[in-house]
Amino acid sequence: MTSIIELGLDTFGDVTRDADGRALSHAQVLRNVIDEAVLADELGIHFIGVGEHHRADFAISSPEVLLAAIAGRTSQIKLGSAVTVLSSDDPVRVFQRFSTLDAASNGRAEIILGRGSFIESFPLFGFPLDQYETLFEEKLDLFAAILAANRTGAPVKWHGTVRPPIEGLRMFPPTESGRLTTWIGVGGSPESVVRAARYAMPLMLAIIGGSPMRFAPYIDLYYRALEQAGVERLPIGVHSPGHIADSDEQAREEMWPAWRDMRNRIGAERGWGPTSRAEYEREIEAGSLYVGAPDTVAKKIANTVSGLGVTRFDMKYSSGTLAHEKLLRSIELYGREVIPRVRAILAPMEQASR
Repeated sequence: MTSIIELGLDTFGDVTRDADGRALSHAQVLRNVIDEAVLADELGIHFIGVGEHHRADFAISSPEVLLAAIAGRTSQIKLGSAVTVLSSDDPVRVFQRFSTLDAASNGRAEIILGRGSFIESFPLFGFPLDQYETLFEEKLDLFAAILAANRTGAPVKWHGTVRPPIEGLRMFPPTESGRLTTWIGVGGSPESVVRAARYAMPLMLAIIGGSPMRFAPYIDLYYRALEQAGVERLPIGVHSPGHIADSDEQAREEMWPAWRDMRNRIGAERGWGPTSRAEYEREIEAGSLYVGAPDTVAKKIANTVSGLGVTRFDMKYSSGTLAHEKLLRSIELYGREVIPRVRAILAPMEQASR
């Protein structure tokens, strides 16, 4: 596991506040995300993912443009979306934007495709919500056809109902390697897990609440579906929120008000009741919040990685209005202390499995 485990970071560009409590402009938040990614690159962190949203509390609506800016200031970190909302986009343009990013970054581009957990993009781009499932299913089918054509150099042929057919057209620019790493982001639907296996795409599990181990059946389902499709095992990753500080108490106190306000704001939109400090503490102790000092967070990540048998862990390091300076410190501790400790914890397990 230590030889293949990848440890990355994700952010949605959560709108943060200045020292006087005023919300930063979306433009300043975007510039801060670039600086955060540059620090992650300097620390040797494997991946930075930026999530697409179209709402006031998140600044990132165009992941590829932001990633291109990051590409120009970094040299080794993998660059991806977390996620790209394929349902309300055009698969051809998504491929072209990411193949362009791949060229500009010397092969560092990745995509995580998903339906998205918010629906603002549907009315914004004129897509009906009653086609939520059909839009994703058909556009994913087209994107898979584009990836296959990119590998072989063949033209794309595709027919569906949500857009005009493509009758033998090439997609430019192709990627230099003929590959474009593309994950399917899944929030807990068995159908989505099987769909990822059907298209032979790696699986990224968004585990944002409850025990991570409850996702073990989905991993088993994914492997069984791959086997039935005659496909070798593919990578599985986990995306979960967290925050690191110099002590457990400091990390918990820093994250709590930002996490509470974000949870209550989104919860109110979805009909959930307000959260509590007890719920927050439970998620840290036994759920899917990776909050604490480096040793605490490293042990929890290692337990998740070994318990589920995944090969990728991405921590969503931004959380509501948690300040940019605290995010930078969290990233620094993640790169300098957490990642080496995770690998040290997993090393004996890897030896024992050989």
